[in-house]
Amino acid sequence: MAGEIESMASNMRSKMRGDTKSSSTSCIFGIPSILRRHNKEAYIPNAFSIGPFHHGEKHLEDKEKIKFDYLQGLIDRNRDPEATLMKCIREITNYETKARECYAEEILMSKQAFIEMLVLDGCFIVEVFRKDAEELLFSLTSDWSETKSLLQLTLDFFENIFSSEKSSIQLDLFANQEIQHILDLIRSSLVLPLGDQQGQEESFVSWQPIPSATSIKDSGISFRKVKSRSILDVKFRRGALEMSPILIQETVEPAFRNLISYEQCYPNCPPRVTSYAILLDNLINNEEEMEELSKSGVLINWLNPHDTTQFFKMLYHDAFLKEFHYLKLFREVNEYQQKLWPKWRAFYIRNYFAKP
Repeated sequence: MAGEIESMASNMRSKMRGDTKSSSTSCIFGIPSILRRHNKEAYIPNAFSIGPFHHGEKHLEDKEKIKFDYLQGLIDRNRDPEATLMKCIREITNYETKARECYAEEILMSKQAFIEMLVLDGCFIVEVFRKDAEELLFSLTSDWSETKSLLQLTLDFFENIFSSEKSSIQLDLFANQEIQHILDLIRSSLVLPLGDQQGQEESFVSWQPIPSATSIKDSGISFRKVKSRSILDVKFRRGALEMSPILIQETVEPAFRNLISYEQCYPNCPPRVTSYAILLDNLINNEEEMEELSKSGVLINWLNPHDTTQFFKMLYHDAFLKEFHYLKLFREVNEYQQKLWPKWRAFYIRNYFAKP
């Protein structure tokens, strides 16, 4: 009996040792099935695979040739293309173990295949960002002489995911940040501008949802478009919800869903984007409410109104929250909404002063 117990304990200890690395070093996660089931297509690349999760999938195979063309273009700008390629491979080889540890799942690829994929995909990304910046600069100045950091190129490439306005975010904001990857950079570009507000989370224990956009308007609360460095910066002041305009276009759903999944999987990651998704879901229940936000300028919709409404309804379902960034804001809105005077004021303005 004692021998059987020791054998089972040894077997369990070995399995625990095998899993410890994922909790401390992993920063790249597969999408949990409980989140993926709401829209599987949002997590599947339709043009290029980056990294091992979708590598080699049949519908993406013909795009690999394009990646190699971009790799060729990148190394050919150097005096010795062959030496440049060798240097890239050598550097990535030195980081192979660390790169594998970034993934929460075991990557079942050979050393050669894994390194070749990292070199190809990494160079492809750099070249895509560079070409995008080059085309924009050429259209403005016809002079491609400006050199930008990879960080700046990445921010420029993704600056219009959530907004139609040019980003005003400064690079020094990231000076003391350890950015894990592109998705983490996108999230950080939304969170870091909040500055001191980052300590405002409250326990997500007992909370009262806020009314929808039309109900809020009927209670005397208005929506005010403001210019902010982050769409997450939402305030309630003097009877108005102040929001930076959010652009709803075809890439916003995959971006939101991947950011929410990242917040769910990465240890001790404050659910900033998930909290924002809850805010939008509370405000938008139907097309009329989406139209109300559009008229006030806090929402710019480029998609079918019905599809956009459905998207907001399902955006954060099955996500788990311990903290909610807008709990204080929700409390302020509900307290204001329950007062009688703003309701009567809104009623009289709507019924007696709206028409001559």
